Formats: sequence, C-alpha cells, structure tokens
Amino acid sequence: MTIKFDYKNVENFVGSHELSEIQAMVKTADSQLRNGTGSGSDYLGWVNLPTDYDKEEFTRIKEAAKKIQDQSEILVVIGIGGSYLGAKAAIDFLNHSFYNEQSETKTKIYFAGNSISSSYLNDLIHLIGDKDFSVNVISKSGTTTEPALAFRVFKELLIKKYGEEGANSRIYSTTDANRGALYEETVAKNWERFVVPDSVGGRFSVLTAVGLLPIAVSGVDIERLMDGAQSAQNAYTDSDLSKNDAYTYAALRRILYDKGFTTEILANWEPSMQYISEWWKQLFGESEGKNQKGIYPSSVNYSTDLHSMGQYIQDGRRDLLETVIKLDNPVSNLSVPKTEEDGDGLGYLESMTVDEINTKAFQGVVLAHVDGGVPNMAVHIEKQDAFNLGELIYFFEIAVGISGYLFGINPFNQEGVEDYKRNMFALLGKPGYEERGKELRNRLN
Repeated sequence: MTIKFDYKNVENFVGSHELSEIQAMVKTADSQLRNGTGSGSDYLGWVNLPTDYDKEEFTRIKEAAKKIQDQSEILVVIGIGGSYLGAKAAIDFLNHSFYNEQSETKTKIYFAGNSISSSYLNDLIHLIGDKDFSVNVISKSGTTTEPALAFRVFKELLIKKYGEEGANSRIYSTTDANRGALYEETVAKNWERFVVPDSVGGRFSVLTAVGLLPIAVSGVDIERLMDGAQSAQNAYTDSDLSKNDAYTYAALRRILYDKGFTTEILANWEPSMQYISEWWKQLFGESEGKNQKGIYPSSVNYSTDLHSMGQYIQDGRRDLLETVIKLDNPVSNLSVPKTEEDGDGLGYLESMTVDEINTKAFQGVVLAHVDGGVPNMAVHIEKQDAFNLGELIYFFEIAVGISGYLFGINPFNQEGVEDYKRNMFALLGKPGYEERGKELRNRLN
C-alpha cells in the first residue's frame, strides 16, 4: 500500500480500549459485507471489482477512448451523481490543472446532465460551435430527468451536424445490460455500448465503464488505476482493526459519532482534489444518511477555505470531525523567488518550496483544530498518479460499506432521493402523478 492512514490526532478523543470494544461489531459488519448477509447484498459487485471485471469490455473501453481522441475535439459526458463525479474527480486529479485550456489536449472533456440549467446547456452548445464532438451518455434507465434532458439536446445537435448515421457513430452509451429506455435506443441505433453492472450502484461505479471511458479519453492509464484499486482490495481484507486502516477509519467515525461528532469535514490541500471531495460526499451521504442516522459529510478546500470556513471549524459548534487527504509529493513544485526587497514580508520563506510551505500550513492547521476540539484523521497519498488514486477510491468504498453496517442501515439503497423526484414529476405534469400534482399545487398556493 502506498496510501497511509494516520489517526494519532484522535487519541485525545478516542481511547485505545474503544477500538478493542468495537472490534466485535466490525467483525460482524465484515461478515455481512463479505458473505452477502447484510442489507443491500445485491449491490456488492464493487467489493471484488478491481480483480473481477469484464476484461473484454475493458479492452473495448481503451479502443473507444482512442477513437474518440482521433475523431473529436470535445467529448460531452452526460450523467449525474455517480455517473459523473468519479470521472470528474479522476480527470481533475490526474491531469494538468488547466486540462481543457491546453492547446495540446487531444480531446477536451465537458460534463452535462448534472443540473437543470438552460444557461449551462446553451453555453456548452456555443463552446462546441463548429468543433467535432462526441457524446458519452451514462444512465442505467435512460429516464433520469437531468441526463435525459441534456441527451435530447446534444443528440439533436449531433444529428444536425453529422446526420443520423454520423451521429450514431459518435454516441457512446453506458447503460443497463438488458433493459431500460436507453438500452433499447442503444440497441436500435447500434451505438457503441458499455455496461453499468447490476451489482454496482452508481456511487460505487467509477471503476466500471461509467468512469473508465471518460477517464481514458483524458489520457489516464486506466490499467494503473485498476492496479491501485486491486492493491487496496488485497490490503483491506482482514477484519482485525490493527491490520486494516480502512476498517479503522470506519470504526473511529462510528465511535466519534456516538460522542456527538455528527458532521465530518473532508479537507484537501490541492485544488485538483476538489472533486474527490465531491465524489466522497455522495459516496458517504447517500450510503449513510438513513433512518435519521449517519454522519453528515461536508468538505473544504485548503488553504482557500481557511479564510472563510476556518473560523467556524476552529471555534464553532463542537460537533465536527475532520479527515484530511494530504498529497505528500505533488507532480511539480516551485521554489520561492528571491528578491532584494522584502516588502511582502516573505523573505524568511526564500529557502523553501511552495509545497514545503503547504505542508507546514497543513501541520499547523491540524494542531490548531485538534487544540480547538476537532478530532482529526489524515489519509496520505504518496503521489499524484493513477495507482494512488485507485487505492484511495477503494479505501473509501470499503470503509463506507463497513461503516453503513456499523450504523445498522443498508448502505446500498437511496430511497430518500426518490421523494423529491415524485414531487418534481407531479408538478411537471408527468402522466400518473395527477393526484399528487393537484395536492402539491394546493400546498404551494
């Protein structure tokens, strides 16, 4: 394992005996997860995915990525939630900070279908202009409102630009293996098709074609990404907390929750990691927030948010715990320029690199927050590469699976998100929702 988990800064909040006392619960949760005896056992395909995946499809993903790179200046990836967050996180973390702005970028990647914004869709249409583009539509059903709406827009644009046959050669569909509206249209139009496995829920799907195709188009070595996930899969098999960092992370969160720490802040120290936090928030929020239980997942981007959220974290309500993802070796570094004058007062930093300053800031913030009553854990990533990211993805996935069972809930369903959909459909006049629509309109008036 290259990533390291450091929890020495929770020692003032959690006694060593408490890990021993929760060990039996962890062993039970591990058995539920590994043996499929817990709730949601139909959605455990992600557990062994790094070693047990469709190798033929994996080859086709790489071939399709090459075709898109050769054929298109822009790839529009259409999806919402787990259908885009993992890919966006990986592309941002593993590429140049200004990936889409670089002239040498083969294919620029833009995401759509993750909001209901006419301005965003129009701006993206204008950005595409006369450029050659392709579409990767990602939806298990094909009827989720946001991506279905965006797909209508960009499918029409493809047909206008390339004709029906030309458009069909530029649409890449990632959907259910056997059923659904998008599956049926994909088969009818003979689009290149990839599968969302039945046993892998959306928020766990980044290591399937859902995430791997757009990630590969960006130029990332997806084999190394899977290698990293496989390394983590092999490392996190023992239910003994002294031998399993991911399980220890899950156990500590559960212990801290019982002490009143009900909000977890995921902090990072690199702008390229912002969407890793967004992916993590869905993974944990959608998995744990059930039955009026669960830790509320939030995130901050340091050092930026130290000048906004820093005050609350330091001195606000003491219901916060903090987990930091720290990149130990960035892909590049800078030395502080030397000047004869010291008007900015930074002369004392002239012997240091920017990353050394960043690391000292990280260390100082951790100590300040711990002194202020915020338990602090850290996940250290050795390098900014695909292997390390694969390990990190699996670390959090296996941790949330265990954590869900420690909370006594089903970590693999998301019934709560259906409530807003029913109301939206009713207010929009979708057939079958007439009575609910009448009731909601009366409430609104």
